[in-house]
Amino acid sequence: MIPFVRRITAACALSAALATLTACGTAQAPGLGHPAPSKTVTVRPSATAPSKPPTLTPGPGGLTPVFAHGPRTRGKTVAFTFDADMTADQGPRAAKGEHFDNPALIATLRALKVPATVFMTGRWAEEYPEQARSIGRDPLFELANHSYSHYAFTGDCYGLPRVSADRMRSDVERAYTAFRKAGVEHPMPYFRFPGGCYDDQARRALSGLGVTAVQWDVVSGDAFAKDADAVARQVLDGVRPGSVVVMHCTRSAAPTTEQVVRTVVPRLRKQGYRFVKVSDLIGATMGRS
Repeated sequence: MIPFVRRITAACALSAALATLTACGTAQAPGLGHPAPSKTVTVRPSATAPSKPPTLTPGPGGLTPVFAHGPRTRGKTVAFTFDADMTADQGPRAAKGEHFDNPALIATLRALKVPATVFMTGRWAEEYPEQARSIGRDPLFELANHSYSHYAFTGDCYGLPRVSADRMRSDVERAYTAFRKAGVEHPMPYFRFPGGCYDDQARRALSGLGVTAVQWDVVSGDAFAKDADAVARQVLDGVRPGSVVVMHCTRSAAPTTEQVVRTVVPRLRKQGYRFVKVSDLIGATMGRS
């Protein structure tokens, strides 16, 4: 077993995130924005039970590998990803009625039969354990790691507080523990850096965990957006075969996302696109589909 499997299995045996929201838009406000996509890395399958999702081969020196999009020439597929963001210090805001979840969005994805990958912070799973469990157990979706705290893994990451290098690994592990406690039995070995910000130090800190870092090549712009049509146009203009689209599952800070999904899904299907999960794109890159 890879270290990732040993660690999450141990967590299961023992017990069984956002200073501001990660941006998907182009607005330059504290905590907002996404960096340019990274290059795809050479890949190999991992031995993750039970479904054995594909992961990428670590880079030189064991650096955590990074995935940005799938093949451009193997059919018109697209993966929708949703960041479920909440930080440890936002509990009081949730207690006062702020909604960091988005049940209507999840219901719409189910109604439209759109598979998706949800990158969830551990704090979000703690706040909404029933929803985390429902998402994590639904075969339409796959649940992946977005850190526990949603603090940045680099400096100067859109105003996010920073996780020190010696705590990066434990922050990711703590999120997996939160998923297990919520009843998610098989979270995926995929990780999305808060804000999409990473460097070699961050990749090195996570080496040995067996995770693949997942970026994107299409920024939806749904964070804090009020014009659903503008967000939909941005998605439709950006999608190419193999694209990974980044959106949010946080209705207080991304209130248009559910309507955007309702708009773009039929249009992309009319263009011949098929919706898949991130694991499907990685598998296709490896020639496994």
